[in-house]
Amino acid sequence: MHDYIIAIDFGTAYSGYAFSMTSKRAEINPYMRRWGNELGLYTPKTPTCILFNKDKEFIKFGYEAKNAYVKMRGEEARKSYFFENFKMALYGKKLSRDVEIKAANGKSMKALKVFTEALRYVKDDALRTIAESTEGRKFIASDFTWVLTVPAIWDPSAKQFMREAATQAGIVIGGTQHHLIIALEPEAASAWCKKLPADGFISQNHDGRSLDQCPGTQFIVVDCGGGTIDITVHEVLDGGALKELHKASGNDLGGQSVDRKFKEFLREIFSHGVWDEYEENFPSEVQRIMYEFTLFKRKDDDVQIGCPFNLGRLAQKRQEIERFFESVRGASWDEGSINISKERLRSFFAESLKGITDSLRKILKEHLHIKYILLVGGYAESQILRRHVIDQFGDQCKVLCPFRPQEAIVMGAVEFGRNPAVVASRKSAFTYGFADSDKFDPSKHKKEKKSVVQGEELCGDIFRKLVEKGEDVGWNETRELIFNVLEAKEYHTHVRIRFYRTQRRNPLYVDEEGVEEVGSLIVRMPTTRGRKHEVKLNITFGSTEITVTGTGLVYGSKESAMIDFMTRS
Repeated sequence: MHDYIIAIDFGTAYSGYAFSMTSKRAEINPYMRRWGNELGLYTPKTPTCILFNKDKEFIKFGYEAKNAYVKMRGEEARKSYFFENFKMALYGKKLSRDVEIKAANGKSMKALKVFTEALRYVKDDALRTIAESTEGRKFIASDFTWVLTVPAIWDPSAKQFMREAATQAGIVIGGTQHHLIIALEPEAASAWCKKLPADGFISQNHDGRSLDQCPGTQFIVVDCGGGTIDITVHEVLDGGALKELHKASGNDLGGQSVDRKFKEFLREIFSHGVWDEYEENFPSEVQRIMYEFTLFKRKDDDVQIGCPFNLGRLAQKRQEIERFFESVRGASWDEGSINISKERLRSFFAESLKGITDSLRKILKEHLHIKYILLVGGYAESQILRRHVIDQFGDQCKVLCPFRPQEAIVMGAVEFGRNPAVVASRKSAFTYGFADSDKFDPSKHKKEKKSVVQGEELCGDIFRKLVEKGEDVGWNETRELIFNVLEAKEYHTHVRIRFYRTQRRNPLYVDEEGVEEVGSLIVRMPTTRGRKHEVKLNITFGSTEITVTGTGLVYGSKESAMIDFMTRS
């Protein structure tokens, strides 16, 4: 690993990066890029927005993309490709390299291209910023260890998708894949928050010492992002490393679920199709309204938002604008402004807060010695969210939020790049195994699974367990897999080994209910006809990605293997 580290927090709503140019022996003090200077802003992140022209060529990213799109009119806006919140396209599904996502105007592009160009922009901006801060010294991507954050609750295929996008963006090249570390967002936040002194948190009910000085302390990190709520549970070990106590959990009810409720509220006010017409014809103005709302939703107070001229004009075509507000609870019209009561604002949060409450309550029932709940992520800036968690759980745990919760993940990701062992062990979320064969035993094997190879009766489709659900696995611990390939014909130069997972602890066969194929790896075979081949692999389960760290062993030949979690379309 390098002394130089760049960490990218690629968020659903906002993205940013931080870097460290200090040696391994020095204390990490990351530098975080600030955005929006051209708009009179100075923010730790920029909107995760990207703009392409009609030929699908990259134009702009972040604030610049958003502003360019907001200013577009008519035909130009309809022909371009503007994407925001596109990270949620990777949530909760098995991905292929050909999956497409929709732009704001309904047109589609391949997701891999959208993510690749976004990461390419951030990579180039980081290298340019570092050159400017080191008196023009030139750096290239391979001079750095890169850390890319992802939600802990993502499917392995989504993590692989991000790795492939980073590779296509030039962050890493062939042979240097180990220079890219995938970090889990709440774990990165843990790595940062455990070092903070008491005065590093908004809440003042801290014991005084930093968490990494308190072995045995158990705490929950709730990463309140734009798209997802991502929750991990850790215990501090001697020396300050962390042990995961509960598998990562969460949901898709992040800050943008509040934005969706706000948009439903506007549709309720501007009924009879007025809002739908406005959204279709003035998409850039809708962007402006939603941006204004993201600032207001941090407060727990009445809100007043200016009504754009074009929305008012469309409404007046139907009826007097005041009449739209007569039957809508918590809304009123005031000389060109839309007023929202504090109570109605709080209602936009209800579904999201219930999701957070239910998840935390379930964890606290299982783990009785948790001392702290840490709230991080941009959504944690909301007073409504913080007060709700304190009201619900303040009598059981101390609820803490760092002063800059939006920065905790990327700052911790730099720490993670320096020391991937900061999380010493993790809980396996599933039981994982491979399809294998064994000598047929009529007393325990199904007869329909029997086949004969070179006169020997074998049973196929056996689930060969590698790690069990809930099992503690060290961050660099490997599991050895030795198994037999059932068939090897002379035209088979490779064999595909299928990788399975299940919530069950001890399945017998890979085709049982509840067992799903999640990936595969290719091992090169010798071209010896009709012989049974033994294969040995070493697989890492305790890291943030499931990887083959050893090699395939086929009659003395060593072949590297890589698990492919993405579907083939």
